[in-house]
Amino acid sequence: MTTPPATAPPQARQIVMVAVLVPVLAALALWAFAWPAARTAPRDLPLGVAGPAAAADPVTQQLQRQQGAFEVHRYADEAAARDAIEDRAVYGAVVATPQGPKLLTASAASPVVAQLLQQAVRSQAPEGKAVPTVDVVPAPEADPRGAALGASVLPLAIAGVAAGSLVTLRRLRGIRAAATLVTIAVFVGAIAAALTHSWLGVLTGNWWVEAGSLGLSTLAVSATVAGLAALLGPAGIGVGALTMVLLGNPFSGVTSAPHLLPEPVGTIGQLLPPGAGGSLLRSVSFFDGARAFGPALTLAVWAVLGLTAVVLGAALRGRRSPAVAGRPAVRTEMAPVG
Repeated sequence: MTTPPATAPPQARQIVMVAVLVPVLAALALWAFAWPAARTAPRDLPLGVAGPAAAADPVTQQLQRQQGAFEVHRYADEAAARDAIEDRAVYGAVVATPQGPKLLTASAASPVVAQLLQQAVRSQAPEGKAVPTVDVVPAPEADPRGAALGASVLPLAIAGVAAGSLVTLRRLRGIRAAATLVTIAVFVGAIAAALTHSWLGVLTGNWWVEAGSLGLSTLAVSATVAGLAALLGPAGIGVGALTMVLLGNPFSGVTSAPHLLPEPVGTIGQLLPPGAGGSLLRSVSFFDGARAFGPALTLAVWAVLGLTAVVLGAALRGRRSPAVAGRPAVRTEMAPVG
């Protein structure tokens, strides 16, 4: 009597694994997206205070009473505060004048922060006293709330994951794979700039610089995914996708600001390609490249490490499976009977 193969235990283990893995991923996604959004608040938010000491000191003291909310920078006058805003050193500034406080904001840096500063300064002003507000670097008219800019982060991350996955699944290796990833990033950057700048008008900087920034953001993600897959196998695609989409997107702070996210989420987000890409895009599009070096360097490091892993993984794979090309073929022939 033959015993049928025991297939039930392996199938049962797979069912249990899937039943556990999916809820864990759902919980992780909810935590990554919902927790930072529910804990949004200013945390050491760089804010300037300008004016003579006699008038500016009381304003500084009022802001410092909100423990840990603001990182106050002092400036001699309104012109210096404006320069700091345009250089992205601060998100805004309170100018102490004989007539009362005056608020300078930069909605291009973050419409959410600009609104938050207006509420904070007006709440501390004498009752019935209006606080004049000047938007030093306004958001583009086509995207006054920054919604379109924030919505561009996830598609770029998905495009990067897709590019890295396709290069891996198509069995491209080494230099050929690296060249393909760079080519894809160039095309994605150009298409994204054409849509966001030329068509929608939500970006207002130099077209070519924006296209390069968008392409570099895509390359940082795609090279990382393909590099992890080259070193870890197919599991690397999952690791890269989860890191870039599940963590990189909600931790990016593009829809609000990194200084509004709970720590260390804000810091981690700026070290991942989606967050660095969003900061770079703001700098080159609205601030003439101010503070662009840091995020550009972050993206370049991810891209270089990923492409290096792609080439290295192909070399290691070649060593593990020695080439059979050039070896004489072994032919087995049956001797004739008789």
